[in-house]
Amino acid sequence: MREHKVSRGVALRAFAVLRQEGVAEPAPGERWRVVRAGVRVDRRPLEQQIADIITAEGIGVGEAFPSASALAERFGVSRPTVTKALEKLEAAGVLAAGGQGRVRTVRAVPTREERS
Repeated sequence: MREHKVSRGVALRAFAVLRQEGVAEPAPGERWRVVRAGVRVDRRPLEQQIADIITAEGIGVGEAFPSASALAERFGVSRPTVTKALEKLEAAGVLAAGGQGRVRTVRAVPTREERS
């Protein structure tokens, strides 16, 4: 808004046009991101995408789960955004809480309902 000297309303309308044209989209935990032509974008909540890692990579109960830093890099989001998603999976009983110096582990393989 400052850079182009427009009001918030004008900026929001511009974003609406970009979204309608499929050029940009709002992203949870971020502001907006550019959608690359031909690239499939997973629009599910981050915690569901992270839960899919367990089955996709064959991580068993009791095994170590990737760190928040590794997940942030993998999904292209901030660590606090990943941490919120991991907390939801911990609350659902899918992951055991990690912490500073502790490795987060899988408590249960997510069911289809938890993943979708």
